[in-house]
Amino acid sequence: MSWLGAGIGAGIGMMFGGPIGAALGAWVGSSFGSGLKKMADAGITLNRDGAQTVFIVTLFSMLAKMAKADGQVSKAEIQLIEDFIKNNLRLTGEDREQAIKIFQNAKSDSYSIYDYAEQYRQLIRNQAMREMVYRLLFAVAFADGELHPAEEKILRQIPASLGLHESIFSAMFQEFGRGAAGHSGGLQAHYDILECSPDANDRELKLAYRRKAAEFHPDKLAAKGLPDEFMRHAEDQMKSITVAYDTIVAARKREAAVN
Repeated sequence: MSWLGAGIGAGIGMMFGGPIGAALGAWVGSSFGSGLKKMADAGITLNRDGAQTVFIVTLFSMLAKMAKADGQVSKAEIQLIEDFIKNNLRLTGEDREQAIKIFQNAKSDSYSIYDYAEQYRQLIRNQAMREMVYRLLFAVAFADGELHPAEEKILRQIPASLGLHESIFSAMFQEFGRGAAGHSGGLQAHYDILECSPDANDRELKLAYRRKAAEFHPDKLAAKGLPDEFMRHAEDQMKSITVAYDTIVAARKREAAVN
């Protein structure tokens, strides 16, 4: 069964009481924003399949907005989206057509990328799932080898809409923009990944690491609705978390040895 049909049928469909076409249309049409707000206000939460579908639809819609942020969708950005569809999601047939439809519709709909981010935050409480969307926005922004000022503006501002700490920009930039002129992350970037202050003691540092590691545990993310095809990206984030912790610990040991 397709992820789109299963997700809407088992999750979103029941909540909106409509068929697959109506639920998908709500995502790309004019009535979805109010529907989401009513669901959030009523304290309704999506089940796993519903959350998975929301993730996919939100992702492709926001990727379209990001790809178009610099005024046009570049060949590199189109290729990246095609690679996601073919290699990461391995979508074929109806699923592939629907993913492309979501992307194409979002390029010209009346919503902003911030509208999508706000709506996603309302439905998805899990921070790691929201970070995954942000991570993939970075990937498409750097697909052409550079960060356009319009794209950078979005990446700096959208964490607030997604309910993420502002430090996530520097953390992601250190990873995706490594070596870019005029930008240097240093040790602070590793603290940003853990959302931890350099003033934190060793115990607080370890707690911050464990919290972030737990958020990105594959089983937890799968239960929260991350499609299996995106686990590699979660693993990459998990590696960044581990590297950040190990780097900070090593730096503190060196400092202690000198003193």
